[in-house]
Amino acid sequence: MSRLDRLRQIMLQQNIDLVAIGPGAHLAWLLGVRPHADERPLLFCVSDSYAGFLMPELEAKSAAAQTDFPFHTWGDADGPAAAFAELIKVSGAEQAKKIVLDETMRADFAGLVQDALPNALRQFSGTTLGALRMRKDEKEYAALKRNAQTADEAMRTAWAAMKPGMSELQVAEVVRLSFKIQGVNPLFTIIGTGSNGAFPHHHTGETLLQKGDAVVMDIGGGLDGYSSDITRMAVIGSPPKGYADVHAVVEAAVQAAMAAARPGVKAHVVDDAARTVIAEAGYGKFFMHRTGHGMGVEMHETPYITATSQTVLEEGMVFSIEPGIYLSDCFGIRLEEIVMLRADGPEVLSDLSRDLKIIDG
Repeated sequence: MSRLDRLRQIMLQQNIDLVAIGPGAHLAWLLGVRPHADERPLLFCVSDSYAGFLMPELEAKSAAAQTDFPFHTWGDADGPAAAFAELIKVSGAEQAKKIVLDETMRADFAGLVQDALPNALRQFSGTTLGALRMRKDEKEYAALKRNAQTADEAMRTAWAAMKPGMSELQVAEVVRLSFKIQGVNPLFTIIGTGSNGAFPHHHTGETLLQKGDAVVMDIGGGLDGYSSDITRMAVIGSPPKGYADVHAVVEAAVQAAMAAARPGVKAHVVDDAARTVIAEAGYGKFFMHRTGHGMGVEMHETPYITATSQTVLEEGMVFSIEPGIYLSDCFGIRLEEIVMLRADGPEVLSDLSRDLKIIDG
């Protein structure tokens, strides 16, 4: 069954008359189409019997190379209202009672839809497209696994190059070059040495690696429409005082979260498991972010593994498990895995050990 057929199946179950999608991740997942996005309204609309685009004339030629769905085109001289009214009429949704809007589309795009269907009850995509995207198929798994392997290789390459006196930016450049050599688009490189590692989203800079520094290395690249995301720890020479004990706590938190992640469990239970380990070790206030986020065509997407999430985990969901402890003026430790939830628990996509990597100083 195609993704569009699966969307229509959910629409039927939920009595939804129309789904309106803007350029972005939902459209990329549904059709594999990534049209140019600017201020001109561009929408893909789906009813039970029709699917087509509201398409600016300026984009029609390039978009036609990506899809054969019908276009309802409009030009700058006339505006989109008449073309959109035509699309709604052809789709049979003129009397729509319930519609879904892509929550990531521009507000003026959403306004166009709501103005055309003022009596329709509006909801966002969480129970339709969002729900479908959370459960990955084996083709998506293969793409995510390939991405994880490229990140493993980039991490190994960085470890081989690291030495005292290198800057965080120089280490990041080694990672980026490794991704590029593998045909991967580098997406981010967080390299935090010493006390910089105590900032979860540290901006990689000119700080030099020194003997005794613990280094947080959080990297990711993109390939085939998906991405990688992994965090590992390295130390230059001998670990700083107290490091081994804190690393062991974070590792225990990862394992507890892994053990808690099962189909049918609410996402907050996984966060609770990791957070309890860290809190009981006395570091609760030093774990200040969620345990994980979903991953797919977007780096961060549902499900979110937070203390409040009521999302029920299902087989096929892909998400990170990444607890951390951040000690100001000392060091930070984060260990991150991307996992795919199977019937018997999470499958880790990376093949790289979470053990501390010692870099000869």
